[in-house]
Amino acid sequence: MRLSDRFEKHFLVAAAVAMGATAAANAAVVYSGIVNFSCAVDLDGTYINVQTNQLSSGPGSGVPGWDVNPYRASSGISGMNFFSPTGGGMVSAAAGVGPAINLSAGTLIGASSNFSSATSSAIFGSGAGQWQYASNNIVGFRFVASSGNTHYGWMRFLMGSQPATGNLVTRTVVDFGYESVVGASIQAGAVPAPGALALLGVAGLVGGRRRRA
Repeated sequence: MRLSDRFEKHFLVAAAVAMGATAAANAAVVYSGIVNFSCAVDLDGTYINVQTNQLSSGPGSGVPGWDVNPYRASSGISGMNFFSPTGGGMVSAAAGVGPAINLSAGTLIGASSNFSSATSSAIFGSGAGQWQYASNNIVGFRFVASSGNTHYGWMRFLMGSQPATGNLVTRTVVDFGYESVVGASIQAGAVPAPGALALLGVAGLVGGRRRRA
């Protein structure tokens, strides 16, 4: 066997192993892509179905099977509340109570997380889990898929600048993702990695060289 052939065989094996590891780690993450949907700042808010990528402001009847509902309650200038259907919920500091918290990227969201199905208004400040004005904030959630099984996901919101008294802070859904494997945890901000596709491309180039040699 020529040295060049031996090198190419070794490279292809290494690429295949790396590609398999990447796919195992990331292939199950379902990602929305960049959405940049401006949410209504009222009592209805915006209804979001993460499986169908449907977002609509107005009554929930406009989004069948909705999973996440950010809205504004009657009090507070931030008014960043969430309501969830049966079996759903937002990650909060304590189970069943309190606001949805702002998660650091990489935070694990899963069965061991605390969830609240009807959160109080988000707290803005510099403390752990508090929301930030004029910045991206990540929330964790769980939802019951159309299959009837529970899945875990994350959603990123771009909040507006700190408003003057009596004004409302704007909020935009930037993107979101969820774990397609039933009951599997997901890291906040996780998206499918492109590494496997890149390795496939390199492997194809090596194969092409061999055929032309």
